[in-house]
Amino acid sequence: MKMPNEAIREEIRAHGVISFARFMELALYCPETGYYESKKDTVGRGGDFITSVSVGNLFGELLAFQFAEWLGELEQFKVPNEKLKILEAGAHDGKLARDILNWFQYHRPKLFSEIEYVILEPSAQRQAWQRETLKNFTNVRWENLQTTTCNLQLAGILFSNELLDAFPVHRFGWDAQDKAWFEWGVTTENDQFAWRKMLGMTHEASRITHNFPAELLAVLPDGYIIETSPAAENWWREAAGIIKHGKLLAIDYGFTAAEMISPARVNGTLRAYHEHRVSDDLLANVGEQDLTAHVNFSAIQSVGEAVGLRTEIYRTQPQFLTQIFARAMQTNFAADWNHQRTRQFQTLTHPEHLGRAFRVLVQGR
Repeated sequence: MKMPNEAIREEIRAHGVISFARFMELALYCPETGYYESKKDTVGRGGDFITSVSVGNLFGELLAFQFAEWLGELEQFKVPNEKLKILEAGAHDGKLARDILNWFQYHRPKLFSEIEYVILEPSAQRQAWQRETLKNFTNVRWENLQTTTCNLQLAGILFSNELLDAFPVHRFGWDAQDKAWFEWGVTTENDQFAWRKMLGMTHEASRITHNFPAELLAVLPDGYIIETSPAAENWWREAAGIIKHGKLLAIDYGFTAAEMISPARVNGTLRAYHEHRVSDDLLANVGEQDLTAHVNFSAIQSVGEAVGLRTEIYRTQPQFLTQIFARAMQTNFAADWNHQRTRQFQTLTHPEHLGRAFRVLVQGR
């Protein structure tokens, strides 16, 4: 079994330097030993970070309420003898799926019987975690986005929660003297991983320069760092391709392209997380710490619109959940409300908690 740092060292020996995107890919997804492949309990108080799902089941229930409304609108597009579908990508251990399905089963039993829950999951290890969590549900199946596109072009909802931020990113620095972007790569020095400038203008660096106004580049400080994720954009493009009638939803932390440029973020948005501590040492503890960068929602939105999707919602998580909550509380959703659920809602929406950086993008066709 090859550890992530061993796989990275082999590639560096072969090439001298590798992109940070490749480093991140191996650190997180190296088969069996990468961070996301080997660590099931990364979320929650005992893990490395808190997510909306780990706060409690309210997050999934609010999403389920919204999904029920959308599925009602999509009923007219349903193919005869086919079920409406909810597709989740990046389901980790399956707890969010369980919260959503439990709500449907209890509050919308008829609709529950008419839907199929599809998890898009390429990892056999994560599939095993999910199957264990969801073993009591018979209407769940697993697919792979790249191999089942034709089978999934039906009416439904495709969503992800904290998926896009986990795609590998390229890291670029600004050379104020040469007025050019360069890409930061990773090599080894004294048996440790180290940063090194990659030679030559890459396609991605050229694209960044083209997208920056000249007046901004003129005042950008030397060494300013920005990240891009072609992998996340490509995934969104593929996901959009399977939406015949339905919604494509992403919940993640991120900014618009304009918000990405800030004096407060001269070192970019890449961070490492380990045991609830945030670190800028991105090359340490390979396979033991999470690596993540803020999503450029402007880029993701543009990709969807370029392939025919219509942007319906772009707002903060507090705005999105509060509007669902207001509608839900006019129904039987309010019947079992208690202090615990109030605390969950506050954690999900308060700017000092999970409400600060999370954004919601919904596109439809």
